[in-house]
Amino acid sequence: MATTNPTEKNMLIASAKVAKQIAARHRKERRFRFFGLAAVGFTFLFLSFLLINIFMSGIGAFTYTTITLPVTFKAETIDPTGARTEDVLRGADYNALIQDALLARFPEAATDRAQTFKLFGLISKNASDALRDRVLKDPNLIGTTVEVPLLASSSLDLLRKGTIDRSAPENLRTLSDNEIHWFDTLKNEGRVHVRFNHIFFDSSDSREPEQAGILGAALGSLFVIVSCMLLAFPLGVLTAVYLEEFAPRNTLTDIVEVNINNLAAVPSIVYGLLGLWLYLNMLGLPRSSSLAGGLTLALMVLPIIIITTRTSLKSVPPSIRDAASALGASPLQVVIHHTLPLALPGIMTGTILSIARALGETAPLILIGMVAFVADVPTSFLSPATAMPVQIYLWSDSPEMGFRERTSAAILILLVVLIVANACAAWVRKKFERKW
Repeated sequence: MATTNPTEKNMLIASAKVAKQIAARHRKERRFRFFGLAAVGFTFLFLSFLLINIFMSGIGAFTYTTITLPVTFKAETIDPTGARTEDVLRGADYNALIQDALLARFPEAATDRAQTFKLFGLISKNASDALRDRVLKDPNLIGTTVEVPLLASSSLDLLRKGTIDRSAPENLRTLSDNEIHWFDTLKNEGRVHVRFNHIFFDSSDSREPEQAGILGAALGSLFVIVSCMLLAFPLGVLTAVYLEEFAPRNTLTDIVEVNINNLAAVPSIVYGLLGLWLYLNMLGLPRSSSLAGGLTLALMVLPIIIITTRTSLKSVPPSIRDAASALGASPLQVVIHHTLPLALPGIMTGTILSIARALGETAPLILIGMVAFVADVPTSFLSPATAMPVQIYLWSDSPEMGFRERTSAAILILLVVLIVANACAAWVRKKFERKW
């Protein structure tokens, strides 16, 4: 019978221990991989749930409801004197024409003042502007009866979309039973139509949800970003080039670098306070203007641009600088003709990401007054304006149900813009990045 010497026995025991340790390590690695995948999956599910919820809440804002009524353009209401002047036609009471059309279709509502008020509420308060524009364009409409599509109220639009629960008790609904009955009657007659909501894209803010749009906020954000980058980009790049390529290495530059890194982590609301003191109180810039907002955000993104630019400059191999210097190039020529062009992809990536961050900021703009209600589309950098994030904040704080879906729709549009900006940054980095 074969016997095992002590040496072989010890080797077998050691091998068994090693195998056991390897198996335990593999189990730990599998557990770690499982928990990592579970964390990624949970994050993906949570993000998907959030995006789907926002999409389902906001998709309805891209359509609106109209009610087609036979409107009689009465001469005694529009132009009783027959002058046909623009001032008279513009100042006529076109709401009275809409009210007459509603009462002609539902005369039973005229017996009760409260019911009459609810009947008139089926149509948007600003629907009369469409009648005024028609008459100004063609005064020959006076004295005729025309089928006109009129913008429905926000509550009626929500009823059509199913947001308002018909089965709920009347006291828990924003629409009464009579209003629902009138809507169903008009719908059965083929007078209710669904259209693409161009108002949401070509109008500014409004007190009425069905008339509110994002054009003013979108242009305000554009003016803010342009004014922000006009200051932050050249100043940030020049500062980074000086600190990385020309500044002497001493205590002063070390202090400057530490402070720049600290400023990149300062909460954005602090920059809002700084902008309030510097641009509004000291320099006297117009409150709630895009210029003040852009310059305030420039203070916030400036440290980020400096840091990303310095990182890009550091990634350029020193051999390129040495080779250019050996051929007789001055330090400035080395930077302009060699170092800076090679670092440009990283600089542009950091700049685009800075723009994306500035585009989504709200707190600094609120502090400098861009939270005000602005019904007009801004035409310059000094015009009163708001921005997309601030517009979303204002709508989310409104009690009307119609603003909820517009809030989600504006969030969707802002998310698309931010995703495109980040995708552009990734494309620029991948397209022009050089591996040394």
